Amino acid sequence: MATLSLAAILAEAAHRHRGRTGLVEGGLRLTFDELWHQARVQAAALTELGVAPGDRVALMAPNTAEFPRAYYAILAAGGVVVPVHLLLSAAEVEHVLRDSGATLLLCHPAQAGTGTAAAAAAGVRMLRLGGEFEERARAVRPLPSYVSRDADDPAVIFYTSGTTGVPKGAVLSHLNLVMNATVNAFDANDVRPDDTALGALPLFHAFGQTVSMNSTWRAGATLVLLPRFDARRAIEVMVAEHVNTFHGVPTMYDALVSAAQEATELPRLKLCISGGASLPAAVLERFEETFGAKIYEGYGLSETSPTAAVNQPAFGTRPGTIGHPLWGVEVEIARSDVERRVELLPSGELGEVVIRGHNLFSGYLGRPEATAEAMVDGWFRTGDLGTKDADGFLRIVDRKKDVIIRGGYNVYPREVEEVLVRHPGIARVAVVGLPDPRHGEEVCAVVVPAPGSAPDAAAIIAWSRQHLGRHKYPRRVEFIAELPLGPSMKVLKRELRDRYAG
Repeated sequence: MATLSLAAILAEAAHRHRGRTGLVEGGLRLTFDELWHQARVQAAALTELGVAPGDRVALMAPNTAEFPRAYYAILAAGGVVVPVHLLLSAAEVEHVLRDSGATLLLCHPAQAGTGTAAAAAAGVRMLRLGGEFEERARAVRPLPSYVSRDADDPAVIFYTSGTTGVPKGAVLSHLNLVMNATVNAFDANDVRPDDTALGALPLFHAFGQTVSMNSTWRAGATLVLLPRFDARRAIEVMVAEHVNTFHGVPTMYDALVSAAQEATELPRLKLCISGGASLPAAVLERFEETFGAKIYEGYGLSETSPTAAVNQPAFGTRPGTIGHPLWGVEVEIARSDVERRVELLPSGELGEVVIRGHNLFSGYLGRPEATAEAMVDGWFRTGDLGTKDADGFLRIVDRKKDVIIRGGYNVYPREVEEVLVRHPGIARVAVVGLPDPRHGEEVCAVVVPAPGSAPDAAAIIAWSRQHLGRHKYPRRVEFIAELPLGPSMKVLKRELRDRYAG
């Protein structure tokens, strides 16, 4: 069996780019070799604590140097990283610890309250990063290198709830994650050692972890961490650190456009990647006009390492699409009404997005039935509806479970949102279906008003009626100060449906 470790990304960067700055966080600057030395010291401490190859170690930390240091320490010791979302409650963290079988929780002091309660309830040992764990690390000699693993061995377990149910652990192998970082850096894009990326996406999430951290370091480029995303602060940091690469979700791009109006200087960006949710065309246009940089929108899931497709310079870009599949990955459209087999559809037809390739996860931890439901005929069924045109460009229409059926007609929330966000009184909007005795479901727009405006619900409905088909325009408009966002910055539509269903 071939051996491979995700830890090689940092180890090789330290070997090939010795003395080059790999990590910046505030006033802290670490070269690749300094960071790799620190990770090997912590790996030795983990070994002393009894962490054996294959053991699962939970990691709960924000975008500070503690996260990548501990992340690569766990991998170097041969362990499996279980990243914990920082917005989870103690009970939810307890579920992750129990379900994953974690033997240890490494927790940043800022999350110590939640981590301590969850670890105690789960009967798992917890060590504070920057405290007891560092004291233990000072007493050991660093591991000479990383522990070798089989390429298909688990490297990271991402917990994902999908659209319903209890969060499930998606098991990603060393091969999955090394390949995804590699093709993101060198095939989808052309990342160079002299590039500098802003690490504003949460590193506990697959997008931030693979695209921001691992892909950047796979190319030997510098990562500047931003512990908490604030658009104004992000612009200041990008200018000060000469950042030329930004990875973000649509809400971040929208916030950057707003913050740019008050900025005295803007960064010179060459590569901007959007993912995590569909990017409204209006936001893309405003960002590219403001910053003079092109956005390459992509698509992926925790189960696909995460990147599956992205707009790429090699194929050209098309706004509103997710581009082409990554090198070595297949993304196709299948019949969505057939569950137990995958029947691929010809170009142009609407169906469920299905994926296969080196990026595909091993399965859901301890849930063979859920794995069998998602993995059909060697393809992963994403639950997303999309199309593929004659030129191979993929387009996501919506989540299969988010489609609104009003009076027998399908209404795709994303299509309605794309129109509504162009209304001058609307800053952000989420469209959901609510139960309706006459039509089955009714279209509801939940609106965040634009600053300084006070839009009227009846006026928005009248405006949308002029711009949308009769079955599509919202008959109900609700106003909200901020849309509820999950740990990965996606809008929590389930929460909106629950809130307004009455």
